[in-house]
Amino acid sequence: MEAHNQPYQLVLEPDDSNQLAVLCGPFDAHLRQIEKRLGITIKNRGNDFELIGEQNVVHAADKILNHLYREVKNGTDLTASTVHLFLQESGIDSLVRQDPEDLDDLIVTRKKTVKPRGRNQIGYVRAIRANDINFGIGPAGTGKTYLAVASAVEALEREKIRRILLVRPAVEAGEKLGFLPGDLSQKIDPYLRPLYDALYEMLGFEQVERLIERNVIEVAPLAYMRGRTLNDAYIILDESQNTTIEQMKMFLTRVGFGSTVVVTGDITQIDLPHKMKSGLRHVLDVLHDVKGISFTRFNPKDVVRHPLVQRIVEAYEKHESESGEGNQG
Repeated sequence: MEAHNQPYQLVLEPDDSNQLAVLCGPFDAHLRQIEKRLGITIKNRGNDFELIGEQNVVHAADKILNHLYREVKNGTDLTASTVHLFLQESGIDSLVRQDPEDLDDLIVTRKKTVKPRGRNQIGYVRAIRANDINFGIGPAGTGKTYLAVASAVEALEREKIRRILLVRPAVEAGEKLGFLPGDLSQKIDPYLRPLYDALYEMLGFEQVERLIERNVIEVAPLAYMRGRTLNDAYIILDESQNTTIEQMKMFLTRVGFGSTVVVTGDITQIDLPHKMKSGLRHVLDVLHDVKGISFTRFNPKDVVRHPLVQRIVEAYEKHESESGEGNQG
């Protein structure tokens, strides 16, 4: 075991005290964060680092530290959140992956450039660009909806499509729409808020409002899709685990020429009535071999929110697998 834990030497160039201070963080907080996540020990004197741990892990830490140091040299102000994101994309289970610096994988809009993080996010973006119908399945915080909205805005700004439709089934996690105040639009808005938030970040509040007024962007409950055929559009169905089998079939058959569809959902968060089967669960069995349809499955390692979110998701999955309490909808 000791042979696997021989000290590994790493020298970061250039030897710049300011850049090294940003890399290490206040009171070496960033180094401690990396140590805790990878289960290694990091010692340094100036730009000379000593890494102690399993050989494959310290080699991963070498890549992480070099990557972060390049980011610092390029002007990135590291935070605990930034370090967490880099750790996500270079975890022990994905040491061999696509290059995250590949410019072809960037989603570029006028207001923001989005870089997919890690193997699954990169594969998801590539699949969306290559297929007419795409499914992104996995836990909250993995970027499924955010990347879909960013891709839609990019396609709109490049004039590849004429409009964006953002759709959600009106099924609530324990709440009843009928008891909420306001008209139908006001009742639906809270359930579409994550979609609005992503749009505001990509386009800005005023531009989003103008595009909604011109019907270039339409945000609507799933029931409004019946009877429509949508050409030259980018259609995102969010929270699709709460569709019925009939609703999912209805939605997927709305696709017209020149359109791209992205369906996102988490099959562990189904809020349908008991014994009603989720359209998302069903479609995974029905369409898994259909050419032109992609399926990207995210896992807790892809969560890009607070590190505790990933641990919470993993704890629930473990408990449900051991107790057999998983949602059977």
